[in-house]
Amino acid sequence: MINRLATAAGLLALSTSLALAQTATPAPAQPATQTDSSMKEWQVAKVAKVGLAQALTTAQAQGDEKGGRAIDADFEKADSKNPAHYAIKVVYPSGKLVEYGINADTGALYKTENQPIERYFTRLKPADFQNAKTSLKDALAIAEQKAGGGKAYEAEVEKDGSAVQYEIKVAGADKEQTVKVGPDGKVVD
Repeated sequence: MINRLATAAGLLALSTSLALAQTATPAPAQPATQTDSSMKEWQVAKVAKVGLAQALTTAQAQGDEKGGRAIDADFEKADSKNPAHYAIKVVYPSGKLVEYGINADTGALYKTENQPIERYFTRLKPADFQNAKTSLKDALAIAEQKAGGGKAYEAEVEKDGSAVQYEIKVAGADKEQTVKVGPDGKVVD
């Protein structure tokens, strides 16, 4: 009788451990670089480990010249050559324009490309945004708050009359939203 109980207990323990071993473990969250290619850009940006504000800080810290300001930031989905990344254009007081690629999963700089400044400043001069009271990074936070949360993933500096304004795309829980912020930090309708 004791042998039968011991055998039954051993079989129960063995079957329990086999059942537990077969239970699927949840897959770790995929990095933005490996997400489903059918996802929209804002959906991929929403799961990126690095936010746009952090990517702007990294981009503006690059280069030999001090005082660079980000004027444009685009989120790019991963493709066969590049990881998911932020393409951030930074203009320096000298007028030099550089595009930095910041990996959306690691926050690391992975490419640098000098840009011809003339094509970006046919309507916008460096002094226009240098004199703005609100920086692009500050405008991101304002846009995220106005959108009711979410994650800013693209931004552009535009000229509106004699001042600049920022157009920011925010990825929300189930949609994207565009918010415009003026040079004074106020939301423009």
